Amino acid sequence: MHIVECVDINKTYHQGKVEVLALKGVSLAFEKGSFVALAGPSGSGKTTLLNIIGGLDLADSGRVVVDGNAFDKMNRSQRADLRLNKVGFVFQSYNLIPVLSALENVEFVMLLQGLPPAERRKRAKDILDEVGLEDMYDRRPAELSGGQQQRVAVARAIVSNPSIVLADEPTANLDSSTGKGLLEIMKQMNEKKNVTFIFSTHDNMVMDYADRVIYLRDGMVADDRVKR
Repeated sequence: MHIVECVDINKTYHQGKVEVLALKGVSLAFEKGSFVALAGPSGSGKTTLLNIIGGLDLADSGRVVVDGNAFDKMNRSQRADLRLNKVGFVFQSYNLIPVLSALENVEFVMLLQGLPPAERRKRAKDILDEVGLEDMYDRRPAELSGGQQQRVAVARAIVSNPSIVLADEPTANLDSSTGKGLLEIMKQMNEKKNVTFIFSTHDNMVMDYADRVIYLRDGMVADDRVKR
């Protein structure tokens, strides 16, 4: 079953008078429960494709369907609701709210979803325990290491039971040992909860963990390898 479908996606950015072709006719489908790496050099279109799959950006042409929802049939509010309820995001720079504790950062998405306080608190504690931060509930981001902040970000992405998690270079700011631990956590969640993970990455370790590696170059699919 395809959880994400991209059909003939094209995207051009304008930098002053210069046109930058970010994606050129990209067509891909992603199976539910897969663990996929988008690889390629800087400027190959990896992050652009992630942003379009997540509804953070729109393609100039083509069709994107996420969990049965076609973006071209939705308005901005409907796309925002889809992101809130179906898509988790993990960013290279963590994107945690600095004035909130780890627990409050994880609760935040569920607050936006309107879940009751007691349920939010329990689910946030449970997921932080799962990622090994049971003693860090009350710490703010500045009081956490980079690896701990990224684990909070992963917990926040997964706590609301999204259909897919999009991770943009999640190991880029981490040492290899910390990155490996984070990937182990995400792989366990992928297998336990059947959540689809799609990464953009330069990291060979991420590619080793992935069950499929898609190579982008100059905005096009250069190679697509499924591991057996």
